[in-house]
Order: sequence, then structure tokens, then C-alpha cells
Amino acid sequence: MIQIVTPLNSRSPDLPGVLRRVIEDEGFSRFWAIGDVKILSNPLLGLLCSIRCPGRVIVQTYDLARALRDAGVPVIGGFHSPMEKECLDFLLRGKQPVVVCPARSITNMRIPSAWRKACAEGRLLILSPFAPKHGRISALLAEKRNRFVSLLADQFFVPYAAPKSKTEQLCLNVLSAGKQVYTFESEKESIIVRAGAMPVTVDRLVSQLTEKLSKPIERNKRSV
Repeated sequence: MIQIVTPLNSRSPDLPGVLRRVIEDEGFSRFWAIGDVKILSNPLLGLLCSIRCPGRVIVQTYDLARALRDAGVPVIGGFHSPMEKECLDFLLRGKQPVVVCPARSITNMRIPSAWRKACAEGRLLILSPFAPKHGRISALLAEKRNRFVSLLADQFFVPYAAPKSKTEQLCLNVLSAGKQVYTFESEKESIIVRAGAMPVTVDRLVSQLTEKLSKPIERNKRSV
């Protein structure tokens, strides 16, 4: 099946408001999309996790992914680290909207069959701010992608941010921008919790998120 890549810019009549604000305030000027861009009208939970996770986090994160799936919470992320990929597998078995932002151009990108199915069902958006010349993932593109995700997400859940990692620094930037960051209670001694991240149980998080799904979203936080 051929996946249609839709280019978007400030002149696109169907450009979602959140992308228009990213263009106006953050310097991103063009986007490429596969799937329904209307998914961006949902309040999105950003998912971000360091590449290496301690054992105490892994089982909790599986429980989190199942709970988010079953509760229908819309999620956005790069889904590149091993733990993020595992979460995406769980989420794509559900019915809630998901936004995947690869750290490369999506033009000519091979789309996994599970992604194609979710796109066809209108519940997956693949979105990239990178032009066709950026056909390979790089550390620089991953850093820019993570910032892009941080601008689109209304709040974040971070299962684990390794000390002095780029994940930790991004969390600190998100917190300084006034966005809510959650993590597991087992991480209550972490730098991000000391900076303002909220340690929660899975049940409490899902309860708070599903309550927010029923309310109009406000996207007036400062830039990350």
C-alpha cells in the first residue's frame, strides 16, 4: 500500500492550530504528514524515556502502556528508544490516537505494517519537520525531533531520565516552560522530580489524564 505524504506549511488551509503556532513561535517552517492531522487537536501526552532503563522501571512502563491504551489516552513521541518502541507496540493495539515523530524525513520511509493499519483506521499520524534530504536518523535530528515533540505535547510522562542525559535536560526544559511532567513514584529522588516533575502511580496518572480529556485544551505554555 502506498502511503501518501502530505506536505504542510503556513499556507496550508488545513494546517492545525498547534502547528501554526510552532511555525510562528519556534522556527519550524514545514512539515510532512502521513495520516490524519486532526489527531493533533487532541490533548497529547508526550512519552519520553532514556535508552537504558533500570529493571524497576521496565515492568511499570509495560503496565503504563497497557493502562494508557485501555483508557484511550492520545500519546505522542519519537518512539525510538527500546522502551518507547515497546510502548508503541502496546498503544497500536488499542483505539486511541497516536502521533509518531521520526527523527528523519518520512518521504520514502518504509512504514511498518502495524503503522499502516493504524493509519488506515485514522488513529495514527506520522509527522516530521524534516525535508526529504534528511533520509537517515542522526543525533542532531533526534535532538531537534525531541524538541518538536515537546512543543506539541500538552504534558509528558517520563518513565526514566538517566542522570545528565539529553532526556533529563529535555525534561528540565519542558518543566521550565511550564508544562507538567510525570514520572513513576520510584523515581522520586531524581533530578527531574526535584525540578518539579510529579511522581505518580499508574492509576492516578490515568485518572488525571482521562479527566483532562473531557475538558477543552489550553495551549498557552511558554516555548520550550
